[in-house]
Amino acid sequence: MAMRAATGMRPLGLDTVVRLQRGRQAAATPLRLPVPDGMTAPLGCDAVAVPSLLAQQVLPRLPRVGCVYADETHWWWIVPSDSDYALDWPAPARYATGAVVPGAAGLPRLLHRPDGSVPYTPPIPLYLALCRLTDTTPTWSRPVSA
Repeated sequence: MAMRAATGMRPLGLDTVVRLQRGRQAAATPLRLPVPDGMTAPLGCDAVAVPSLLAQQVLPRLPRVGCVYADETHWWWIVPSDSDYALDWPAPARYATGAVVPGAAGLPRLLHRPDGSVPYTPPIPLYLALCRLTDTTPTWSRPVSA
């Protein structure tokens, strides 16, 4: 009681503590890009995020475009899981394992849905287009040092 009088604060009730904790968990829950209805992802799903202005330059360079999501700042391409294996995706692109959109205020909207039943953009053409636009040498073309 002496502490309460000294600080002028009331102790928090259990209901308040639980409600605050649930609010923190909801805010921290990562958002995952969904596979649209009627599509399947037999190879799993990851995503590649590209700033919007660069993404608009990438799009016409791709032979096939899978599902593309967009928010205010980035476009997200759905690629098969493990499309980062042995690849260093060039900055400013970001690879998102599990197609998890970090720090998003809301789920990005579906910008493009391909014909067919799979949501994937082929990762190698996407990688090469990004390398060309960012003036980055592809991983397999770099000199090997001993």
